[in-house]
Amino acid sequence: MRVSVRVNGVQQTVDEVWEGESLLYMLRERMGLPGSKNACEQGECGSCTVYLDGVPACSCLVAAGQAHGRSVRTVEGLAAADRLDPVQRAFVESGAVQCGFCTPGLIVQAHDLIERNPEPTDAEIREALAGNLCRCTGYEKILDAVRVAARRKAATR
Repeated sequence: MRVSVRVNGVQQTVDEVWEGESLLYMLRERMGLPGSKNACEQGECGSCTVYLDGVPACSCLVAAGQAHGRSVRTVEGLAAADRLDPVQRAFVESGAVQCGFCTPGLIVQAHDLIERNPEPTDAEIREALAGNLCRCTGYEKILDAVRVAARRKAATR
C-alpha cells in the first residue's frame, strides 16, 4: 500500500508498505528517522513516542496505514535547523541522557507536558512521564531536565 503522511512538516509518500507494518518501522527503516527507538513493541516503554496529529502516541502500536493523511512529528522534528529544542537542550545540559535509548520518547513526552502546562509540579512531571521507562538512571536527572526546560519556557512568557 502507499502511505502519504506529513512528517516533521514535510509531506512524504512511502510505497510498498505492508499491512502489518508499524509507524515506528516506517519512520526508522523507510524514512531514515532513527530517533524514535524500538524497545518493547508493546507500547509499554515509551521509547517510540511521537506526536500523531499533535497528540503523543507510541508509534510501535500505530499501523503505518493509520498514519495516511495525518501529521507526525518525531524527536528530530522538535529541533529547528541546527538548534535543539529547549527540552532537548535541557536533557543534554542536565545529564539526563545516558545510553539514550529512552531519551527520544521522554523528550517528546516532556515537550508535550510543557506545551500544555508550562509550570508543572513534580507530581505532574512524574505523571506525564509515567509511561516512559529508563533502565540507566534513577530518573532524577530526567526530572531535573524537565524542570529546567519548564523554567526556561516560563521565563520567555
